[in-house]
Amino acid sequence: MKLTLPPRISPQQFDSALQSFASVVGKDWVMSSDADRDAYSDVYAPGSTDQWPAAAAVAPANVDEVRAIVRLANEHKTPLWPVARGKNLGYGAAAPRMAGSVVLDLGRMNKILELDPKLAYTVVEPGVGFFDLHDEIARQNAALWMSVPGNGWGSVLGNALEHGIGYTPYGLHARNLCGLEVVLPEGDLLRTGMGAMANNPAWHLFPMNYGPTWDLAFSQSNLGIVTKAGVWLQPAPETSLSLTWDIPNEEDIAWVIDTVAPLKIAGLIDQNVFIPSWLGKIVVLGQRKDFWDKPSAMPEWRVKELLKEHKLGYWRVEIRLYGDEAVNKAKAEVIKSAFKRHLDAAPFESWWRQGDPKPPMDLAMGTPTAVPLQMSDWVGGRGAHMGFSPVVPATSEHVMGQLKRSRKIIGDHDVDFYASFTIGGRFANNVNMLMYDRDNATQVDNIKHLFNALIDDTAKAGYGEYRTHLGWMDRVMDTFNYNDNALRRFDERIKDALDPNGIIAPGKQGVWPAAYRGQKKEGAQ
Repeated sequence: MKLTLPPRISPQQFDSALQSFASVVGKDWVMSSDADRDAYSDVYAPGSTDQWPAAAAVAPANVDEVRAIVRLANEHKTPLWPVARGKNLGYGAAAPRMAGSVVLDLGRMNKILELDPKLAYTVVEPGVGFFDLHDEIARQNAALWMSVPGNGWGSVLGNALEHGIGYTPYGLHARNLCGLEVVLPEGDLLRTGMGAMANNPAWHLFPMNYGPTWDLAFSQSNLGIVTKAGVWLQPAPETSLSLTWDIPNEEDIAWVIDTVAPLKIAGLIDQNVFIPSWLGKIVVLGQRKDFWDKPSAMPEWRVKELLKEHKLGYWRVEIRLYGDEAVNKAKAEVIKSAFKRHLDAAPFESWWRQGDPKPPMDLAMGTPTAVPLQMSDWVGGRGAHMGFSPVVPATSEHVMGQLKRSRKIIGDHDVDFYASFTIGGRFANNVNMLMYDRDNATQVDNIKHLFNALIDDTAKAGYGEYRTHLGWMDRVMDTFNYNDNALRRFDERIKDALDPNGIIAPGKQGVWPAAYRGQKKEGAQ
């Protein structure tokens, strides 16, 4: 990848900045070759990776080095793009929003600093991945479970800070953060919550602090760099019972939502309930060409054939219960009775009890896996995916409206329809996976037009995405338009006050510092 410099920085100034960074981390941890820049590109980029190029990367080993780099970045007016492990696939991976930014790679900061089985929390640095934490819990034989996203090879903190979602009772990952250490945009160091008092043992236990609480202000944010944080974990239950139904028809999602959401709100269901459509099961059985070898989207008659052939429903619902066996049995009877009103088929039941091995790849039991990455192979070639992910109220009216809307738009663009809903209680997160071959220019162009149409039409209906690919961050922020985009104006006032040089992640989530506000439309789709 060719060198793209940050705006208003000459080659001589940039070289001087890199030399200064090397004086902090050592020259081996300042990476500026063509191969290095390729390594920090968006590996799933819809189109050329040159749209969002990094100029270089620097990898600190500890918080003091992060602070020093931030101070030097201010001195040299060199913007930084912090990443934890850079595995944010489908959303931009490690690439920066603003071309020419220097990636601040926190992957070397990979210590598990605390693991407390009694109070069920851990303290980790950004480079700690889900597999790392899972292995450490097993090594210590701690009676704790994690919550993991669909793809578990990323960072525990990075996923939580990007509002990632898992499928256990602890599945809203940002909500599990408690007590952050943050390097501010001019190099100062802040501890949020009770950590604002030196040596306070409740730092990672009480989720607020004296005065305004700032933890979530640093999620999906360019107001600082999180260098460690507390993460709450689930105590390992005595037992766990899984109830699984194959739901036969597409329109059945209406009664499923109206059945599950009240049970979740009432506390009979603890977890976030993940409801994938049929394609989520087919993608692990082969590539698209194995089931449909034509370029057009798979027609409904073929879908019905596949469902019958593989004994699948259009949707699958797995509800997992956790805790005392008698309580789980009682809850299960209530849930089965609620489903029985709409579906005669009994669920498949599977018990887990303490001492049993966990089933592999079970997201609802907090076991990380990378198997869902296989979906990128669906179309063949250099496969990739993007996720369009609006949030809607968890009622049949809203869910069916969004389902029909997105289905029509995706169908109009002749793309296979792969949707899921995750019921978090009062809300449903609707993820539409859009898969394409990065080397197929026609497919890439079509996906871009499709993504724009989904954003625009969904916003007209009153719904917004909860996260998006970096190339669409501005466009999605534009949809949050109440009172002349008051949210963005507020974000930008805070950004300008804390980061007058615009050093930290300019453009992240559509929030631009005054120093780079003119760059807003660069790279927009």
